[in-house]
Amino acid sequence: MIHDKRQFAAGLVLVGIFLGVLALIFAPIYEGGRNTLDYLDSTFNSISKASANFIPAVAKRAGGFDGKPMQVDAKAADAAQAARMVALLGAAGAVTAADGARLKVSADVGRMLGAALADADLMFRNEGATVAAKYGTEEKRVLYDWHQLLGSMAKDLTRQGKFDEAAMLREVQVKALEPAYNYYGVEAVPMSQMVWVAAAALLGYVIYTIWYGFAVMFLFEGWGVKLKH
Repeated sequence: MIHDKRQFAAGLVLVGIFLGVLALIFAPIYEGGRNTLDYLDSTFNSISKASANFIPAVAKRAGGFDGKPMQVDAKAADAAQAARMVALLGAAGAVTAADGARLKVSADVGRMLGAALADADLMFRNEGATVAAKYGTEEKRVLYDWHQLLGSMAKDLTRQGKFDEAAMLREVQVKALEPAYNYYGVEAVPMSQMVWVAAAALLGYVIYTIWYGFAVMFLFEGWGVKLKH
């Protein structure tokens, strides 16, 4: 039984508006059939990419390893990946011997990392076609192979006690290859150009949440359900 029809009616109206806005949020009203969540996700990805380019700083630190030789064992997932890794290392001036999925590598640490960082930089700038043409392999697979290769090498370098080299390889993995892979295809946009969109999204979220809270409160009070301390 309805205790307060006025409050209950207000709650129904607020819930109706809430559901209407929710339907609008999920409606494909943007270019390419995207909804509001897709648009905001793309927008915030673009904003975050603008502040996630660590490649120049990593390249500067990696340059400190120029002329430093290393001999390591690495392991690929299979022989096909090992063959692709041989191509990557060959472009970096390394000497590689493959036996199935296992590799023996002699390389200049700085030169090898420079090659990986160059590919990461191209991908971060969405120039993947250049990377694909360079190796004859799909561009994201190139970065994935680099990531797996450096990770396997870092393990062997750690085993050898070459901790500085291992740490540098891991830094290239985390701060260069991973952002380049994850942000590939995203256009970087400075926060200054999207500040009003970000502010509107935050304000809209707060208002929408409070709106729902009042809708539920009016419904329950209309039913005669109240919280008491």
